[in-house]
Amino acid sequence: MLILGFDIGGTKCAVITAKHKNGNIEILKKEKLPTDRKISPTEMIERLIEKADGILDTKPDAIGISCGGPLSSKRGVIMSPPNLPGWDNVEIVKQIEAHYGVKAKLQNDANACAMAEWKFGAGKGYSNVVFLTFGTGLGAGLILDGKLYSGTNDNAGELGHIRLDRFGPVGYGKAGSFEGFCSGGGIAQLGYTKALERVQTGEYPLYFKKGMTADDISAKTIAEAADNGDETAIEVYKICGEYLGRGLSVVIDILNPEVIVLGSIFARSHHLLWESAKEIIEKEALPVSASCCKILPAKLGESIGDYAAIATALE
Repeated sequence: MLILGFDIGGTKCAVITAKHKNGNIEILKKEKLPTDRKISPTEMIERLIEKADGILDTKPDAIGISCGGPLSSKRGVIMSPPNLPGWDNVEIVKQIEAHYGVKAKLQNDANACAMAEWKFGAGKGYSNVVFLTFGTGLGAGLILDGKLYSGTNDNAGELGHIRLDRFGPVGYGKAGSFEGFCSGGGIAQLGYTKALERVQTGEYPLYFKKGMTADDISAKTIAEAADNGDETAIEVYKICGEYLGRGLSVVIDILNPEVIVLGSIFARSHHLLWESAKEIIEKEALPVSASCCKILPAKLGESIGDYAAIATALE
């Protein structure tokens, strides 16, 4: 099968072609282009189609589209994602199918990434898989009994919205949420707060200098400081790990998965997070459920968006 994939993001998009044979995927070609917010969604999709035509040698057999939600996978409509202002009720599947005369499938990016890791990455071979993006935010996708579970209106798996504490970093519009503690934005907020505490006692963490604002700090700069022995940075990641353990314990107890796959920050900073997360899981999760659940870093790395669009076509 020749598969065409569209990976649509708030700042950049990509079109990908791949060959699917005997359960394996070979990425053939890829073209990237910036997301132009000055033009209409219909015009932007036309640009994507034009790029796709340039890398296609023949008509594709299947088409997959991965995009941030909210959206309706059943109707093939993108419904005002926060990272795509102006993309209101965009009938993207209808537009792409009209051009190629081939069935297309739309899926939100967290679900699409879950399918990608399930089919081609760390979740391959398992029937019950939970995938957490753990990047800028904390999106999730659920593979239950060997198939994607998206819920009544495509909102299943919004684990980042779970409140883990009354106070804490803000994520998903909620202070103390799972995303607030376990995301790039949340780690930066926590790092900034902890830095202010230290500054008031006359100390400056390695990742913080006089005059810095919260926007000058990132999960990456804090991790680098932690790797260089900075105590404040180590504390930030320890706190993040503890709340990661709390959140994962809830997931383990409710869904009883075989494996939980975590992307981005967990894959990069496993050594800073895992010990404190593991300690909490051992205290909080049901032992009979925790004992059969593996916690693994994602395998697909920076290519996960490509595989996500391809996996959507194969859904």
